[in-house]
Amino acid sequence: MGVLWSSIQSVLVVVLIMALGYILRNTGWFADSFGKNISKFIKNIALPASIFVSVLTRLTRDKLISFSSYLIWGIVSVVIGYIISFILVKVLKVRPGRRGIFINAIVNANTIFIGLPLNIALFGNDSMTYFLVYYIINTVSTWAFGVFLISNDDPTKQDQPKGHNKINWKQVLPMPLVGFIVALVFLLLNIPILQINFISQSLTYVGNLVTPLSLIYIGIVLADAGLKSINFDRDTVVALLGRFVLSPVVMIILMMIAKDYANVPAMLSQTMIVQAATPMLAVLPVLASESHGDVKYATNIVTTSTVLFIVVVPILMTIIQYI
Repeated sequence: MGVLWSSIQSVLVVVLIMALGYILRNTGWFADSFGKNISKFIKNIALPASIFVSVLTRLTRDKLISFSSYLIWGIVSVVIGYIISFILVKVLKVRPGRRGIFINAIVNANTIFIGLPLNIALFGNDSMTYFLVYYIINTVSTWAFGVFLISNDDPTKQDQPKGHNKINWKQVLPMPLVGFIVALVFLLLNIPILQINFISQSLTYVGNLVTPLSLIYIGIVLADAGLKSINFDRDTVVALLGRFVLSPVVMIILMMIAKDYANVPAMLSQTMIVQAATPMLAVLPVLASESHGDVKYATNIVTTSTVLFIVVVPILMTIIQYI
C-alpha cells in the first residue's frame, strides 16, 4: 500500500502541473505560439543543459563501459517492438496514413516531456544516468527510423517510386543528443568545465527548467487537442495496449534476463520499465500533418495515452517492486 500511495503521489505532482498548463491555456493566459516556444526552448536549450550537467556529475570514465553495456537491452526491446508492430499493421490491415503513426505509437515514447519529469519524480535525480540509456535509444529510433516510417506512409505519395523518401540524417542528432555527445567529449578529455562556478550554476538553473516547463507544455497540448475529442476505435485501442502493455512486458522480461546474466542495478531496471510505458510522442500530430497522415488519429492517441498514463504508472510501480 505504501508503494502504491507513493507512486500515486508522484504522479499527482505531474498531473497537477499538467493541469496548470491546461487551465492557463484554456483561460487565455498562453498565446497560440507559447506552447511551440517553450517546446523549442526545452528541446534546444534546457534539456541539453540538463543532460550535459547530469553526464558530467553522474558519469565517470570508468562507468562508461558499464553504461554502454546497458544499451543492448534497450536496443533489443526496440527491435522486438518494431517486429511486433509491423506484424500488427499487416494483421489488422491498418490503412495508409496511420501505419507509421501506429508503429511509432507502440515503439517510441515521449521521453522528453513526460518520461524525464516522471523519472525524476519517482526515482530522484540519481536516476538521470539510467534515463540517458533509454533516452539515447529512443531518440535515435524516433528520428532515424520512426520519422522515416511516417514520411514513407504518406497516402498522397503511395504511387511514387520506392526510395523517394529518405532518412533525414540531420534529425538523428537533435540538440539533447548533441548535449550528451559534447558532455562525453568533456568527460573523456577530463575537462573540468563544471568546476567553474558561474558556468555550473548557469547550466544547472537552465536545466532545472525542463521538468516544470515540460509538464506545462503537455497541459497546453491537451488543452489544444480537447479532451472531448478522445475516442477508442480499434487502431487506438491496439496502439494503447502496445504502448502500455506490450512495451513494458517486453522490457520486464529483458530486465529479468539481464539480472541473470549481468550485474544490472535495480534503478536501471525500474527506469527502463517505466520509460517503456510512457505515453506516445507529443510530436506525432505534427509529423502526421507534415506527411499528410491521419492527424486526428495521431492527436487522439497522444491525448488518450497521456490521460490514461495517470492510471498506468501506479499499477506499473506496484508491479516492478516484485521484479
